[in-house]
Amino acid sequence: MSGWPFGNEGPDALWEWVEHAERSSIDSIWLTDRIVADRLNVEPIVALSFIAARTRRMLVGTSVLALPLRQPTILAKEIATLDFLSGARVLPAIGLGTEDEREYEAAGVARADRAARTDEMVEVMRLLWSGEPVTYRGRFYSLTDVAIRPRPVRPELPPIWVGGRSHAALRRVARLGDGWLASQVTPDEVLAGKRTIDGLAGEYGRAIDDDHHGVILTYCFADSRAEAERLAEPFLIPGRKRADVPAERLDALGTVSSVTALLDEFVEAGATKFVLRAACPPQMMGEQLQALIDEVIPRYHG
Repeated sequence: MSGWPFGNEGPDALWEWVEHAERSSIDSIWLTDRIVADRLNVEPIVALSFIAARTRRMLVGTSVLALPLRQPTILAKEIATLDFLSGARVLPAIGLGTEDEREYEAAGVARADRAARTDEMVEVMRLLWSGEPVTYRGRFYSLTDVAIRPRPVRPELPPIWVGGRSHAALRRVARLGDGWLASQVTPDEVLAGKRTIDGLAGEYGRAIDDDHHGVILTYCFADSRAEAERLAEPFLIPGRKRADVPAERLDALGTVSSVTALLDEFVEAGATKFVLRAACPPQMMGEQLQALIDEVIPRYHG
């Protein structure tokens, strides 16, 4: 879910939608991250804590969390607490953040440092999640004999999936990540990216599980591609269009058959996780979700 897709409706609309998803075969709910926003956009860690409290089955994830805008010890504590209270249902996918300079200024960090901060934060957070006292001296963060409780529930710690499609992002997945969650990519780019990640991971003596490659897609079902585009256009994320690739290769807008045909291509390319964001008028959120549940998910999960 990106932004607030329920129009002028309050939190009850979200809870109805969440409960609808919880009763279905949908396995997880994901929230995007925008600290500075011109439209209503809930803070993901806080909102996911509410969602986790109202569900028992679904995982909750961030798609993706702008890591350099946050402080690693506090964020590690927040994620560990959410993981503890939800019964190990947290999936933290992370990235560098948007290109909006206002966000970095508002958070008190330099945009030029965002990649280095992100790398350091991943290292610090994993050390803190171990539950052992941590002493660390980095370029941006220093800790002296610091431990946090609770620690995450899973002994292997929450898997950190990394977003992005640049070569630097793919290298970050290979070097630090447990998985890859890409957006605005084509099936061919997923195939090439997966091969690049596998090769780079080998250089670091690591391996990314084959089932840890995901894609974020915008979807809207309609009787035609043109009608789906008309419905979705006001609700697309500003600045996310790519001029170098046809839109039909990047989003899932159109008939059920055309949407599943695109998903099949992503599956063939190696994608195993799909974070699907509805782009439609608020009053259609329920029916779009139901179409996903009835017409698409059974094709892949029986």
